[in-house]
Amino acid sequence: MPTRVITGRKASRMSTTVRILDHRTPEEREREFLPGMGKPWLLPFYDLFSRRVGARALHERAVALADVAPGQSVLDVGCGTANLALTVLRAQPAARVTGLDPDAGALRVAARKATRRRLPITLVQGFADRLPNGDGSLDHIVSALALHHVPEEGRGLFAREAVRVLRPGGKVTIVDFGGADGADGADHAGGAGRSGHGHGSGHGRGPGHRGGHGMPRGHGQADLVRLLADAGFTDVREVEHVEHRFGPITFVQATRP
Repeated sequence: MPTRVITGRKASRMSTTVRILDHRTPEEREREFLPGMGKPWLLPFYDLFSRRVGARALHERAVALADVAPGQSVLDVGCGTANLALTVLRAQPAARVTGLDPDAGALRVAARKATRRRLPITLVQGFADRLPNGDGSLDHIVSALALHHVPEEGRGLFAREAVRVLRPGGKVTIVDFGGADGADGADHAGGAGRSGHGHGSGHGRGPGHRGGHGMPRGHGQADLVRLLADAGFTDVREVEHVEHRFGPITFVQATRP
């Protein structure tokens, strides 16, 4: 697995290491995906856009709900430029955090941000339907505004993979677009950084792709709850609901039995 290592130095002379790993198979290297803002050249504007739409408050709430303890291992699925993953580390510096995303450019931005902030993190290039962790090796899986870009088949694979990699009692915390009725939110982003993609069909990108801030039809709280319950999670429920400027946001949690 190819690795890039970026090191920083804290005032305490403790080293901070940021690693970028490539978890893709040869076949997955050919898999297409949509970048976070819909087009690669818009990546420099991603964090600005996230700030403008108030994503930080959603990340902070997801982290508070996850309640990560010192020393616990966390995987952020669809991490993009690592805003959620770095929020975990700010709240719990003793956590061991990994971010997963297919976008190499976004991971490089994430690595620079983590290095500047002297926060150790492992960043993995890969897809949501094949998680880069061993069986029963994680305490938490988190994801923010990412899974709605994954086609239905890929979401099912992600849920089963989440059961595989979490320890018994491990938790998954997901924040994503969607109302309790599973209402459509395909145009919530108002076209900002998007090209009117129809994510629900997958467009040949395979089960792990992610894209702009659109949402496939039929994906909402009910879909997430059913998805996780069908995969074998227990105590699956919507724990919070927010009416966001781009549409309803749901916070869903579940426990690995």
